[in-house]
Amino acid sequence: MKIAMVGTGYVGLVTGTCFADSGNDVTCIDIDEAKIEGLRRGEVPIYEPGLTEMVLRNSEAGRLHFTTDLPAAVKTAKLVYLAVGTPPADDGSADLTALWAVVAAVAPHLTEDAITVIKSTVPVGTNAGTYARLQELTGRECNVASNPEFLKEGAAINDFTFPDRVVVGVRNEHAGETLRELYAPFLRTDKPFLTMSPESAELTKYVANALLSTKISFINEMANLCERVGGDINDVRRGIGHDERIGFQFLFPGVGYGGSCFPKDVRALSNIAKKLDVAPRILDAVDEVNQQQKHVLIQKVERHFSGDLDGKRIAVWGLAFKPRTDDIREAPALVLIDRLLELGATIHVHDPEAMDNVREMYGDQLDYAEQPMDALDGADALAINTEWSEFRNPDFGDMAKRMKSSLIFDGRNLFDSRVMADAGFTYYSIGRVVAKPPAGGLE
Repeated sequence: MKIAMVGTGYVGLVTGTCFADSGNDVTCIDIDEAKIEGLRRGEVPIYEPGLTEMVLRNSEAGRLHFTTDLPAAVKTAKLVYLAVGTPPADDGSADLTALWAVVAAVAPHLTEDAITVIKSTVPVGTNAGTYARLQELTGRECNVASNPEFLKEGAAINDFTFPDRVVVGVRNEHAGETLRELYAPFLRTDKPFLTMSPESAELTKYVANALLSTKISFINEMANLCERVGGDINDVRRGIGHDERIGFQFLFPGVGYGGSCFPKDVRALSNIAKKLDVAPRILDAVDEVNQQQKHVLIQKVERHFSGDLDGKRIAVWGLAFKPRTDDIREAPALVLIDRLLELGATIHVHDPEAMDNVREMYGDQLDYAEQPMDALDGADALAINTEWSEFRNPDFGDMAKRMKSSLIFDGRNLFDSRVMADAGFTYYSIGRVVAKPPAGGLE
């Protein structure tokens, strides 16, 4: 099929590239000329494992194109995907300014049988609003479908090519069957293709992210309770996770969730509910718990040093909000860094992918280490924010030699507390008692 993908952000670029990889003719459109020129050269502006190789392969095969010429791409497309950003407004609602601008831009160029597909995460009613707006602009009925995405940063290509389900919101059988044909190559293992009303599809995206966010905030709140009673949240997690009704996914304690989806989608769904006079008590609590959890690690640091961090050298491992991405939007590490700077600490940071993005924010306020061990030289403490795999099995002996104090604040529970104590570390983690070296050991 011939597809126009309006927007080359994270969702648009991954979606367009994966569609091209399954044999479709895809043109990705953006107003940013420098970005488009870079993509034509194979320069992918985001870090997503495997994406650069896939972009290059499909570009060279002539199935994937990049342009700023929206009219030319839309007028020949059977499917016109809208994948522009819907950032949060000040009140938590989704800002649809970019989406409405794109709807107006594509309207004059849509063929009569084209299907406009909303891929952006949008409030309930946006599909209906798009349908009405296109009818007004074109003077005829236009087919508008909703197709929410369920991609995890760091695993987006696998999520797209091996989905656990595909959700589409349509008003007629023709649109549903066209999208079913498009997704057929990805559903050969009998995963479900779910058709529903556009309103249900719009809500499905928000509800999914809100429920996953709820699991994270819940286990974090229980972790804080564990610390107070001397329990171990890892034991509790195992105790509940084997219950098939609960499971283990998204029940890993830590310093809160971040990124481009969970925070804004929880707030947007809460905003939708409030506008309809439905009190979103759970949603607001989920967001509140998460915001508080982002401060848990720095609170542990401050208590340990009795609030005196002036001149202390703190190493920070992990800046992205999760591993396998360079995304630092609403990353817990930024909360830690901001407070450490406020308290006068010297901060040495390392992240495998996100350092350039952090450097753009902080400049020379931070020291940047190319290797994780280099960040530890002379450090009074190490704070871990992201569970990158390369952090999981370090040489503890080398760490202790490099650091001024054998002190770790682990926001992701990467290590076994007993192992850390035996290695001579004072080890703070989430939802577990503080581990300390045996009497007479290194501090």
